[in-house]
Amino acid sequence: MDRGNLAVRLAAAGVENGDRIATRVAEGDGWRTATYEELWGEVRRVAALLVRSGIQRGDRVAIFAPNLPEWTVADLAVLTAGAVVVPLYATSGESEVRHVLADAGCVAAFVASGAELAVIPRAELPDLRLVVSFADAGADIPTLAGLPDPSAAEEAEIDTRLSAATADDLASLIYTSGTTGVPKGVMLTHRGFTFQVDSLDQFFDVTADDHSLCFLPLSHALERAWTFFVLAHGCMNTYWPDPRTVADGMVAARPTLLVSVPRLYEKVFAVAHQRVRGSAFKRAVFGWAMGVGTRAQDAYLDGRRPGAWTRAQVAVADVLVFRAIRDAIGGPKTVLACGGAPLRRDVQQFFSACGIQLLSGYGLTEASPLVSFDAPAAWRVGASGRVVPGGEIRIGDGGEICYRGPNVMAGYWGMPEETARVLRDGWLHTGDVGHLDEDGFLLITDRIKDLIVTSNGKNIAPAPIEGMVLADPLFEYAMLLGDNRPYVTLLVSPSLPNLEELAKQLQLTWSKREELFELPEILEETKRRIAELTERLAHHEQIKDVRIVSDEFSTESGLLTPTLKVKRKEVEHRFHELIDEMYTKFDGRKR
Repeated sequence: MDRGNLAVRLAAAGVENGDRIATRVAEGDGWRTATYEELWGEVRRVAALLVRSGIQRGDRVAIFAPNLPEWTVADLAVLTAGAVVVPLYATSGESEVRHVLADAGCVAAFVASGAELAVIPRAELPDLRLVVSFADAGADIPTLAGLPDPSAAEEAEIDTRLSAATADDLASLIYTSGTTGVPKGVMLTHRGFTFQVDSLDQFFDVTADDHSLCFLPLSHALERAWTFFVLAHGCMNTYWPDPRTVADGMVAARPTLLVSVPRLYEKVFAVAHQRVRGSAFKRAVFGWAMGVGTRAQDAYLDGRRPGAWTRAQVAVADVLVFRAIRDAIGGPKTVLACGGAPLRRDVQQFFSACGIQLLSGYGLTEASPLVSFDAPAAWRVGASGRVVPGGEIRIGDGGEICYRGPNVMAGYWGMPEETARVLRDGWLHTGDVGHLDEDGFLLITDRIKDLIVTSNGKNIAPAPIEGMVLADPLFEYAMLLGDNRPYVTLLVSPSLPNLEELAKQLQLTWSKREELFELPEILEETKRRIAELTERLAHHEQIKDVRIVSDEFSTESGLLTPTLKVKRKEVEHRFHELIDEMYTKFDGRKR
């Protein structure tokens, strides 16, 4: 059998790790677990259900659910049956669900419960002939619980399909959530995923004793690919359905493996600084500890052992500061990694000073998703690692990052023109801007489509400037504006607890939180802080005006993607009046 095929590769890992715990999820006051033997028994039962329901090799099958062990059962069962998995974000609305299921021509779908079932417009989807629920959804919907063992004929058919499976088979259609435009179905092969497992194995010493926390949406390529890596090594995967409570999940699960988007690490950074803000003594201790930790890590990065006095100070700093930060992320880590968006330099330096190696990577769905990554023995603050072994990076026109490798998508589903636009001569044109340093480390500047070109012809990358602003824990989100405008302005979304603390420090009075956003003293202090943070920017990058937005930035509000990136077009649309106000002269004419 072809071990380049995910189903073949992971089935073998299941046999090798039969009595080890494969999946875990919180239930009541404890955990519900399943061993690898139990996991694969369930996978075979679900694969048999698909076979007797007429699902053929290459058919598309959707999964519409939050992160649960059943998500992985359905995923592996579909792959085992030779079909193609089409993930849907658990937060998807009816219009998005309709588009994805219709565009992919899905013939079956898995849902978590009746809540997801109610969102699927089955009457408008004639191809959809089977819906299976993880839990009782009522009506005539079968559930995963109590499925019979495969018959001899079904077992034979499953084995025949696995024998025929290849690395080049289509494994998944992942529809890009995107910050703009209609979602496109990215066609990813089994080879793309197993190639990444093999590549990571060259640099990371992960064993079956390690365990991971699965909280990013499994519908996203990053968490999905990482889960395949975890299961390929016989590790335990703890599923955390609500990413909003991941702080609790890290403490409860205490994983040794964790992959996240930058927002989680930025939260840890912000909370650590917030807790010392109100006390001069605590600030002094914290600052001293960060300085000691930075000196020690600088020595290690230079290939030197820190001096005895520095090591003694680090031991004290560990008791006073670092230990609490390690506890907040669930203890020591074999792998602590960041992807999905560039990691701020100050955040990575903060973790490094605490003695926690936070490794950054770069990728996109169209690359399954890995393009480059830091390794424990080869990493650089501010960079996104070196290219994955077996892949190539070149910098194209305008600084665009182009990538070529076995994990590049087969194309966009049913969109040959879009495919030809981004896949040229085997090179994936990523739409991201960056450069390679002299040691081959990749540094990301921004998305090409996000670059601001002012009406004066000045090019400005917003992400680095937004990162400067977000170094202040007062601000949770920041968005720079100015495309085709004479100067740049900024919208900020503050941290509500920190906003209240600021109001108390300024001795302001208010009766409702909403009033805080209207207080002129708050806006004045916001502008002062931002001016201080960005004072060294070039003249054309200087922020000329600022507005505070009171709307919550979340996936539920529609202002963030499922991986917590700002939907720039949606923000511009929703706050267009506020933005226009910043570009209006006192006489009412547009500037």
